[in-house]
Amino acid sequence: VQLQASGGGLVQAGESLRLSCAASGRNVGMGWFRQAPGKEREFVAAIHGSGLRTLYADSVRGRFTISRDNALNTVYLQMNSLKPEDTAVYYCAVRRAAAASYYIRDYPYWGQGTLVTVSS
Repeated sequence: VQLQASGGGLVQAGESLRLSCAASGRNVGMGWFRQAPGKEREFVAAIHGSGLRTLYADSVRGRFTISRDNALNTVYLQMNSLKPEDTAVYYCAVRRAAAASYYIRDYPYWGQGTLVTVSS
């Protein structure tokens, strides 16, 4: 499985970004995680292979939206009302199963990461 994440950049607090991740697998659970400098990688959002179920971290619920286009094998993370604490490298990841998951250990395939920097 190959993953290619894109869409990161530098924005000011309150602005929006959309991340994209193109994957070679079909109808499998996909997730976004992030890792800030000096911190452990953490869960952000995940989506079922069907697109019918989504999971969010409490810190982003209501501001971020994960979605997917299975025709394009692409998952998106729309990030609104960005805060400086959202600054991190964002990684997309893919499961072998259709279910979404909160857990890093459930994702065997990872993209290279895209940097999101939010200035105050």
